[in-house]
Amino acid sequence: MYPERELIPEREYQRVAISGEEKCGVPFTDLLDAAKCVVKALFIREKYMALSLQSFCRTTARYLHELGDRPLDLNVYEEVPETALDLPYPDLQEYIVDMNVMMALIINGPVKSFCYRRLQYLSSKFQMHILLNEMKELAAQKKVPHRDFYNIRKVRLTVIPTLSSLIPSGLFSPQVDTHIHASSCMNQKHLLRFIKRAMKKYPKEIVHVEKGREQTLMEVFESMNLTAFDLSVDTLDMHADRNTFHRFDKFNAKYNPIGESILREIFIKTDNHIEGKYFGHIIKEVMADLEESKYQNVELRLSIYGRSRDEWDKLAQWAVKHQVYSDNVRWLVQVPRLFDVYHTKKQLCNFQEMLENIFLPLFEVTINPRTHPELHLFLQHVVGFDSVDDESKPEQHIFNLDSPLPANWIEEDNPPYSYYLYYMYVNMTVLNHLRRRRNFNTFVLRPHCGEAGPIHHLVSGFMLSENICHGLLLRKAPVLQYLYYLAQIGIAMSPLSNNSLFLSYHRNPLPEYLSRGLMVSLSTDDPLQFHFTKEPLMEEYSIATQVWKLSSCDMCELARNSVLMSGFSHKVKSYWLGPSYIKEGPEGNDIRRTNVPDIRVAYRFETMCEDSFCMCALGLL
Repeated sequence: MYPERELIPEREYQRVAISGEEKCGVPFTDLLDAAKCVVKALFIREKYMALSLQSFCRTTARYLHELGDRPLDLNVYEEVPETALDLPYPDLQEYIVDMNVMMALIINGPVKSFCYRRLQYLSSKFQMHILLNEMKELAAQKKVPHRDFYNIRKVRLTVIPTLSSLIPSGLFSPQVDTHIHASSCMNQKHLLRFIKRAMKKYPKEIVHVEKGREQTLMEVFESMNLTAFDLSVDTLDMHADRNTFHRFDKFNAKYNPIGESILREIFIKTDNHIEGKYFGHIIKEVMADLEESKYQNVELRLSIYGRSRDEWDKLAQWAVKHQVYSDNVRWLVQVPRLFDVYHTKKQLCNFQEMLENIFLPLFEVTINPRTHPELHLFLQHVVGFDSVDDESKPEQHIFNLDSPLPANWIEEDNPPYSYYLYYMYVNMTVLNHLRRRRNFNTFVLRPHCGEAGPIHHLVSGFMLSENICHGLLLRKAPVLQYLYYLAQIGIAMSPLSNNSLFLSYHRNPLPEYLSRGLMVSLSTDDPLQFHFTKEPLMEEYSIATQVWKLSSCDMCELARNSVLMSGFSHKVKSYWLGPSYIKEGPEGNDIRRTNVPDIRVAYRFETMCEDSFCMCALGLL
C-alpha cells in the first residue's frame, strides 16, 4: 500500500470509509474475472504508451509494478538504439490481438456490471465528500494570499479577457485549453474587423487567381456585390445554429465567410496566393492579446492533409515568415481523415502515399535539420498530432489482419478510424525514437475521439493516445469509462461545441465525469462558430458553472487538469503549478499557484489508490 502521509491541518477532512471486504456488489468470482480483465487492459495501454514515449499514469503504474505478476519497466524504451534501423515499432499482429482483447472486454457482461457499479460508487462517494467537506475546501481557497482569477496562468484554446466580470474572482487556477483549431481561434467580430481593415488597406492587392485571371481583394468583393459597409456579423454567417445539429457537412460550410469558400481561402488559410499573409496577421493579433493578458496560453491546431510532400515546408515557411511564435502558444498538427476524397480526385494513389507525404519530411528534418531549416524551427513548438473528421460517418471496413497494408489500400472507401489512428501511431512512434536519439522534442497523439460514431473509436484512443478530445461516448461504455479513469487519460471536453453538433448541453456527461474523477478539462473547440465574446473559454466556464452548479474548487480542478494535460514543457508546468507538480497526491499540489485545496487533491489521490490497489490485488489472485 502507499505509505500513509502525515495529516496537516490543510489536508484534514472527513473521509468516507466502507466496511467489509467486498465493496463492489457483484459475486466474488465475477469480481475476480472483472479485475483480471481490467488489469490486462491497463497493461496493454502501458505497453503502447511506453513504446511511443508517451506518458502513463504514475499512480496506476506504481500499483501495476508493485503488485503485478511481472516487472513493469517504465523505462524499457528509454535506451537509444545504435542505428535508425533498430528503432522500436509496434507489431501489427500483436496490435490486432490486443485490440480484439479490448473489444471482447468492453462487451463482457460481468465486467460491464462491475465497472458500472464502480462508477456509481465513485459518483456517490464524491457527493458524500462534497456534503462533508465543501466548506473546508472553500475556506482553504480563501486563505491563499494574492491568488485569484485575475492573476493565474491560463493555457487556453481561446483569446482575450473581459468576460471575467461574469465569474467571481478566486475561481481559477492556471488553465490550459488544449482543444482549439487555429482557423477558428478568433471570434466573429475579430474576423469581421480584420476583413474590413484589409478591404481598406489592401484593396488593390492580388489575392486570388481564377482560371489564369488575377483578382484583387476589391474585385473579389465586387463580384459578390458587397462593400465594407455591407459587412456585419450576420452577413458573415459563420456561427453554428440549430441547422448544424448532426449535420457535420453544414458545420464545415460555416467556415466559409458569407458562405463563400474563396473568402475562407483568402483569410483563414496558410497556403494561398498571398502565402497566408492575412491569416498570419490574424494569428499575430490573437497572440498579442494573449501576451497582453499575461496568464493565458493556447494550443492551436493547424492542418497537414497528406496530399503532397511539400505541405510541411509550406506550413513551416508560413510560420517563420509571419513569425507566428509566442511563449503563450504551442502547436498541434491535425490530419483530416480524407483519403477517400483525395483518392477519388486522383491526388493520391494509395494510403501509403498519404502516410509518406505526412511523415517522410519529418524523418528527413530529424536526420538532417539543414534539409528543411524552417521546418526544424517550427517543430520545436509542435507538441503532438490530432486526427480529425466527422466520426459519425459510416465505416465500411473492420480493421483486422486481412485489411490491406497502406501500399495496397487503393479502395474507394475511406479506411476506418482505427486504421488511421494505428498508422499515425506507428509512424509517430518510430519518429519519436529517432528524435529522442537526436535530442529533439518528441510528440504525442491527441485525436478527436468518441465525439460520435462507434464505441470502438474509444478503444483505439485508449490503446494509442495520450489524451483525447470530446469522449462523449464514454457515457455509454462503462468499462471504457472506468479504464479511462484508472489510466487518467486526459479528455478535453467542449460542451458548447457538442451542444451545436451532437449532444444537447443538459445531456453532456462532463459533470458526471468530473465527479467520478476522470481527467477532464473545459475547452472551446471553435470560438468562431460557437462563442460570442472576446473570451470564449470564459463563456465555457461561466455557462458550465451556472448550468451544473460547479463550485470554485470544481472549476479550479478543471483548470489544473488542463495544465497537466497540456503539451507545455516540464519547466513551464513547474513554473505554473510548482516544482513538485509531478509528485502524486497533495505533495504535488501548491495551492498558492493552482488554487485547488489539498483536501480535493488528497481525496482524488486516495480514491484512485483504493481502486488501483483493489484492481491489481484482485486481478492477480
